[in-house]
Amino acid sequence: QAQLVESGGGLVQAGGSLRLSCAASGRTFSWYTMAWFRQGPGNERESVAIINWSGGTLYCGDSVKGRFTVSRDTAHNTVYLQMNSLKPEDTAVYYCSAANAPFLDVSTCTDFRGRFGSWGQGTQVTVSS
Repeated sequence: QAQLVESGGGLVQAGGSLRLSCAASGRTFSWYTMAWFRQGPGNERESVAIINWSGGTLYCGDSVKGRFTVSRDTAHNTVYLQMNSLKPEDTAVYYCSAANAPFLDVSTCTDFRGRFGSWGQGTQVTVSS
């Protein structure tokens, strides 16, 4: 399994921005599809964004489309989540995750979590109104 370490969370006012980072080690990073999830208070963990090993991206849920951008830097084995125009409902612990198998492309935001087995410890994002 990959080792994943998230950072970049914090407290921000509504309308502000944060960039989350996920540093990966333990495998050839560029071969693996990565995903961001979040879990808000009292909520189940939900997918937020996916970046395929091939470069394609998916955004899960209308609430993040147009505000969040997922990217990856293969030279530094890091995946990012740029979050703009933050809202109080974005408050959650954000996790990154890596696919179990290399060269796996994800084309839908549903039914893929079972293929992701590496998780970071999460980073807290709190958006105040």
